[in-house]
Amino acid sequence: MNARQHRRGFARLVAAMLLLAAVVGLVAAPASAHDGLDHDPADGSHESDTPQIAGDESPRLIVVVEVNGLIDPIMASYIKRQLVTATGLHAIGVVLQIDSAGSTLHDDELVELLGSVRLAHLPVGVWVGPSGAQALGGAAHLATAADFAAIAPGGRIGDFTAVGGLVHAHPSGARGVDRGSVHSHEGDGLHSGTSVRYYDADTAMGAGLTHSTAPVIGEFLFAMSDEGLLPPIGQNVTGDDGVVRRAPADDVVVSFVKLPLLDGLFHTAASPAVAYLLLVVGLSLLLLDFYTGGIGIAAMVAAVCLLLAAFGLGTLDVRPWALVLLVAGFVAFAVDVQTGVPRFWTASGGAAVLAGSLTLFGQHPMSWIPLLVGLVSVGAFVLSGLPALVRTRYGTATVGREWLIGVEGTAVTDIDPDGTVEVHGARWRARVNRLTPLRAGEPLRVSGLSGVVLEVEPLEGAAVDYRQMRRGPSGLVSEASNSGK
Repeated sequence: MNARQHRRGFARLVAAMLLLAAVVGLVAAPASAHDGLDHDPADGSHESDTPQIAGDESPRLIVVVEVNGLIDPIMASYIKRQLVTATGLHAIGVVLQIDSAGSTLHDDELVELLGSVRLAHLPVGVWVGPSGAQALGGAAHLATAADFAAIAPGGRIGDFTAVGGLVHAHPSGARGVDRGSVHSHEGDGLHSGTSVRYYDADTAMGAGLTHSTAPVIGEFLFAMSDEGLLPPIGQNVTGDDGVVRRAPADDVVVSFVKLPLLDGLFHTAASPAVAYLLLVVGLSLLLLDFYTGGIGIAAMVAAVCLLLAAFGLGTLDVRPWALVLLVAGFVAFAVDVQTGVPRFWTASGGAAVLAGSLTLFGQHPMSWIPLLVGLVSVGAFVLSGLPALVRTRYGTATVGREWLIGVEGTAVTDIDPDGTVEVHGARWRARVNRLTPLRAGEPLRVSGLSGVVLEVEPLEGAAVDYRQMRRGPSGLVSEASNSGK
């Protein structure tokens, strides 16, 4: 087991421990559902999570598998399952429509996936599209392992070293041509010794990574047919303007398939940005629920967020110490919320969350947008939202603490201006006017409440609080009231 696998295993353990401590007994798995689109008879294609066959007697089926996001174990399993399903349905070909920034698979898992594509019992094509799509890292190796590959204008392919430089695949040729083998390779990737990491639609063909340029999926299918990988699937159709165009034959059915709802949910959670935001939201709601008491809606939402975050972090390349920093930062926030005023622990927690957020992921780091959203949201929540909620909750009469005002007690520690007091046998955080500090053991009186902190004053000689002062007719400062005398 290599160092990356050790780090990933430890990250899974930490994430699982975090989830177990927070959400035991709170999570119910959602029911799976299919996400299908209605069949469009105009172009003979439709979209669902499994291939469908039209009502024709002998349709010629082409399955298009949408591969979006990082290729994780869920997506890899789905691709292999669709290859088997398409073979069972006697499809004439399978196309992987790719828009992926790389793979989170172990090297052996990626090699297995590439082998499934190469050894499929029907032609397999890879189309990097539509325009602007990309196939990087492990996704780029999928293109080189397929029978036919094309890229849309504006797309890119490459960054083979993103998978660790261990998987090497030779560019493919047509079906029946020796395409090389998939094997371990201790080098710099497919194009060792070159400074080029990415290829666009034109340079990819020159490098032997793709066979053609196809702006739309229809042209890609026609290109596969022209190469002899698919049987003739086109027919000439004269439009209303009199121009003859190439269109799919009437008996050709193109079925677009994608992950079902539940698999798609966990696949989305395994992306760095989503996993990070779910973790931040889950920890924030957990902190909120800690100060609201009981297990409510916040705890249940936190449970779901942390469950999905734990799955995503366990799949991705996470630095364990960065994950620990993030959790420790929220623990530090919890300490300072009790005082009602941001102090040392809030600053320490903010630094820990910032450092953990910036260094959380090894490969496939987040863009600055989700990082900024997460940090700004945490800052606003800790500095404004949570203290306001705590003050509202514990500052209302419904809490039943108004009886403490006027009650006498004793200073347990020196209070200058903050400390601990004992009132009716219970210890409280307390704050006193800076002009009248209290020493440990001195008697005192509760003069007010500020969230979970008691405002206290000495029994005699209390300084007049600025809120109890006003200017008289002569312009001099006079007392409105002085409960300390």
